[in-house]
Amino acid sequence: MILLSENLLYKWSFPIVPCASIATTWLVYLRGWRRAHRLRPAEMPRSRAVCFTLGLISLWIAICSPIDALDDVLLAAHMTQHFILMSVAPPLLVLGAPIVPLLGGVPRALLRMVSPIFAAGWFGKFANILVHPVSAWIAMNTAFLIWHVPAIFELALRSENWHTLEHLCFFLTSVAFWWIVIQPWPSHGVWSRWMVILYLISADLVNTILSAFLTFSGRVLYPTYANAPRVCNLTALSDQVAAGAGMWFFGSLVFLLAALWVAYGLLSGADRLKRWTDSLVTARL
Repeated sequence: MILLSENLLYKWSFPIVPCASIATTWLVYLRGWRRAHRLRPAEMPRSRAVCFTLGLISLWIAICSPIDALDDVLLAAHMTQHFILMSVAPPLLVLGAPIVPLLGGVPRALLRMVSPIFAAGWFGKFANILVHPVSAWIAMNTAFLIWHVPAIFELALRSENWHTLEHLCFFLTSVAFWWIVIQPWPSHGVWSRWMVILYLISADLVNTILSAFLTFSGRVLYPTYANAPRVCNLTALSDQVAAGAGMWFFGSLVFLLAALWVAYGLLSGADRLKRWTDSLVTARL
């Protein structure tokens, strides 16, 4: 039996391409955010830059910290990594309202080169499909379920390329999913905000089903973890139960808190509208 060793605990990695991409994205965003903040301080307050920065930090932690080093021997660590990639980094990045800062931070010469693509009709239609509530919901939940099928999950564990593709699927589909919930400036929603609550609760139902299956299956679903060195005195089955329970609790917590946030915004807005209407009626009387 192997306990959590110092070599494993402090095994931080610094893959060049992901780290360079995260750093470049942060610098471009900050450059564009400064300009947008000067022109539109109400729409681009400092809190947006803070959220975007925290989102990039959480993304870096998911792929570079000991969590990534542990994902081959501890399913609970692997599911923690997935949780960050799907439910922590994406909503924080979307809260940063990234469209205007990222476009504003790109050098103008480069922006002129790619502007014909953005102006093309097919690009707008494709973008609308990506961030439509139905396609975003289906994409995120399909990726979530398919990549946890034992044969496909094992493929990702054996191949670094497939593992990277898995992470990209989780992250990109989750960005689209949370885009619908947060609807960052200057985008506009397609659905009523009341429908967004159902959108979140139905996604939580998918999370609950998969998490409950992992927790109560009674057998180890992924052979890699059955044969992996034991960490922290956890058996393979106990590790799977912990992973499923963690997915269940934290995943549902994020979905339900987001649903409550949307409901609070709707009810607060309705209350303000009612007070405004009552004041008009009172003035007329």
